[in-house]
Amino acid sequence: MANRVVIDTNVWISAALSKEGAPAQVVRRVLAQGVPVFSKTTFAELESRLWKPKFDRYLSMEIRRAILHDANAAAHWVDIPEPIAAQRYCKDVDDDKFIHTALAASAQWLITGDQDLLVIRAELGLRILAPADALLRAEFFDSG
Repeated sequence: MANRVVIDTNVWISAALSKEGAPAQVVRRVLAQGVPVFSKTTFAELESRLWKPKFDRYLSMEIRRAILHDANAAAHWVDIPEPIAAQRYCKDVDDDKFIHTALAASAQWLITGDQDLLVIRAELGLRILAPADALLRAEFFDSG
């Protein structure tokens, strides 16, 4: 079974803005060999952020539609059970949705550029990594 990976919105946006950086490499790898995991709330955040006017000069409507289409088409969707949804992990409660999604999906990875998420990784036993760090891990390239 392919690795299930929760990709934080900041990584998707960075990948869209810079095709050669570590975030773009991670997104390409996950779309090609893994399974991106979304909950309704994580996908809604990606969608709302992509459509912000501040990206109009950098991302065409077609590119934004393609990102959302590709992410949706490849996605493993999870519902967040109440016992998981009730848990608080981050200083910014808005970041909890990514941990909730990873836990609900039993995801192997959570890839983020958010320092608040990166610092709590040890507490949860989740592999929460920055994109560049994920690319250095041989097991990130494994398919199972």
